[in-house]
Amino acid sequence: MESKFSEQIAILGSGAWGTAVAQVIANKGHEVVLWAFESAVVEDINNNHCNSYFLPGVLLPEKIRATNDLIEAATARKFLIFASPSLYLLSTVKKILTVPSIREGETIIAVLTKGFLSTARGPRLIVETLEDYLPGFYRNALVYIAGPSHAEEVSRGKITGLIAASENPKNSIKFRDLLKSNRLLVFSSFDVKGVQTAAAAKNVIAIVFGMLDALRESKTLDIFGDGTESLLLAAGLNEIQALGSAMGSTHPQTFSSISGVGDLDVTCRSIFGRNRRFGKEIIENDILKPFADLDDLLTRISEIGYLPEGIAAAKYVKILANKYNLKMPISLGLYDILNKTTTPLELFERILK
Repeated sequence: MESKFSEQIAILGSGAWGTAVAQVIANKGHEVVLWAFESAVVEDINNNHCNSYFLPGVLLPEKIRATNDLIEAATARKFLIFASPSLYLLSTVKKILTVPSIREGETIIAVLTKGFLSTARGPRLIVETLEDYLPGFYRNALVYIAGPSHAEEVSRGKITGLIAASENPKNSIKFRDLLKSNRLLVFSSFDVKGVQTAAAAKNVIAIVFGMLDALRESKTLDIFGDGTESLLLAAGLNEIQALGSAMGSTHPQTFSSISGVGDLDVTCRSIFGRNRRFGKEIIENDILKPFADLDDLLTRISEIGYLPEGIAAAKYVKILANKYNLKMPISLGLYDILNKTTTPLELFERILK
């Protein structure tokens, strides 16, 4: 099957970040096909040149075409970018394995998704998991793209930096050149495991940061300040680096770069951060009340109305911390909160002790 359209670039996933990246590429003069699960999103992009559902208020270039035909979107593309949420990424990948251009390794593939994937072998990093399903051409050739970024800012031309990590330097450079502009700076890295771990685990810390932020604003205990937040960030970064090292990170400087401390800082502090927002709503709106435990929360996660990736990541970090015998009191404390075996105040008291 050959695509009847001319786009060389496809993005699978029409959430805010996938849409923003499509906009960046289209603004450079490239035609982009954007796959969306929701028919209403497809109609909105094609008819109104906007994605009112996931990235409201942003006018999209006419060079972006949307479709809800996944196979058509993935067929005969030079560049393919996965942007589905981690909970749905693997099912998306499995559906396109028969596409000829992928089966023959003709398409270069990158991943924007942040998080861990649940497999029969336990939680794993995204790239190594996809390599097990994709044809052998893609082993050590996938590109993982992450960094301190928000779709709301990138789509409005705010200066942002990203990392394109791959064991294949040519593929890293190809995606770096595809994405970079005078407003979007893209750097290469060989530390695929370190960049992935930082991108996934920082969402866990951001939920805890959101709780601390809400407690500080409420003055329930007037003991939290700027220094407290910096203390949490530093301790959280230590946990992320410990986990990254255990999972095979090759470059310690990854965690002091934009993919480590940079991504953690913006995820914790930005008003656009969904994980920070969820943490605040644990305190302010008692958002956990309807859910029995973490598994119930994951099963009914659509009821939240948005997707904080740190919820699933908290479950997987718990498993990995046990596997590698790591002390991660902040991350494991969030796991206990989501399972309702402790409270936010009890967690902070425990950490301080």
